[in-house]
Amino acid sequence: MSSPARSTRHTFAAAAAAVLLFGTGGATAAPPSPAGPAAAPAAAATPPAPATGSETCVTDVDDVVTREPSPQMAEPLPEELATTLDAAAQASFAQASAPGAVVGVSSPEGTWTAAYGVADPATGEPMEVGVHTRIGSVTKPFTATLILQLAEEGRLSLEDPIGDYVEGIPNGDRITLRQLADMTSGVASYTRSTAFTDRFFADPQTAFTPEELVAVGVSESPLFAPGEQFDYSNTNYILLGLVIEQVTGQPVGEVLEEQIFEPLELDETVWPGESTEMPDPYARGFTLQGDTATPEAPADATHWSPTWGATAGALISDMDDLLVYGRAMGTGHGLLEPETQRERLTSFRPPEGGYGLGFGCIDGWVGHTGTQPGYNTTVYYDTTTDTTVVVQATSDIASGDCPESPVLADDPRTLPCATPATRIFAEVSTALGHTFTPNPER
Repeated sequence: MSSPARSTRHTFAAAAAAVLLFGTGGATAAPPSPAGPAAAPAAAATPPAPATGSETCVTDVDDVVTREPSPQMAEPLPEELATTLDAAAQASFAQASAPGAVVGVSSPEGTWTAAYGVADPATGEPMEVGVHTRIGSVTKPFTATLILQLAEEGRLSLEDPIGDYVEGIPNGDRITLRQLADMTSGVASYTRSTAFTDRFFADPQTAFTPEELVAVGVSESPLFAPGEQFDYSNTNYILLGLVIEQVTGQPVGEVLEEQIFEPLELDETVWPGESTEMPDPYARGFTLQGDTATPEAPADATHWSPTWGATAGALISDMDDLLVYGRAMGTGHGLLEPETQRERLTSFRPPEGGYGLGFGCIDGWVGHTGTQPGYNTTVYYDTTTDTTVVVQATSDIASGDCPESPVLADDPRTLPCATPATRIFAEVSTALGHTFTPNPER
């Protein structure tokens, strides 16, 4: 294996828990753990009790869960604001290491979308707003929503131990479904293990079962006692997927369709199962991860197997659907009862800005970043202004001064390190008047 591939493999193993299914630019209560199965978990204080008032990341939860959408949302944004957003998106896209990107904003003043770059560098096909991309960890809020819906129906409790559903989990009699959802379980992430990465990078078409993924994480667990620390683990959300299937008696793809896609009319959001195909139209995605990619020649990861992500990161979607879902995720409308959404919006640890039941919060922005080989996505809802911002980028390659993440050979390394969607989102948020300041990327 060449040195670039070795370096890339190390980066995947070290950062995958936060990067692949949340994103280093997302809101998180603690940094990812160091690399390696024997690495110590990231330290974090015992999660405090819910806070109120100015100490909470969402300052007016009641307003968020009861607000109705403005009729103006269906109209185009005023031209002056659209021009300002376009300038911010264009400038930041030029600084990102991605062939293409789609950017969208939905606010009480209207909606604006735009596409930049190309969907296929080989043919020069231009990017378009309706392209499908793999959305990585943006899958995770969907999975957590299903768990919360089942709790509302009385079919499970967030305080149920995972051992009631899945055998063989270390501390399984004490780890609750809530602790899996908020990343305080102590179950190690399979994506941080070379037992997974060696196999996946050698053959990205490998189909994994959820049970195989869980077994890898379990083999390196526990990292700490349940509830004592924060550690972002993809294994947590594979386990939650197994719980959903056991409780409902249905494949998780069917449950997603019935409980989320159909009610919200997300006609272009797809659970791929084992298929490596993408629905038309789609954009090709490029990465520096894997055994064949180099900084001079990124790998085309468009049709890599999605099974490695499953209920932690396998979904495919497009801009229109993600704008709809972003607002529903933030307000709970069409998905959850108001009281459940209130609990979700006060679940962040630490309360002033951290991770909660399926998504994170920074300064009133709630949502998730999704990064996987070939694609980078941000879906965030501004609880202070009822504004949703979505960015889909066709690369997970960071740019800037990145001490750990691999960058393209011609990157000048003069900017702060950021993945493409996060870089664009931060600039667009500033143009909207409420800057999203991501956690530092590496």
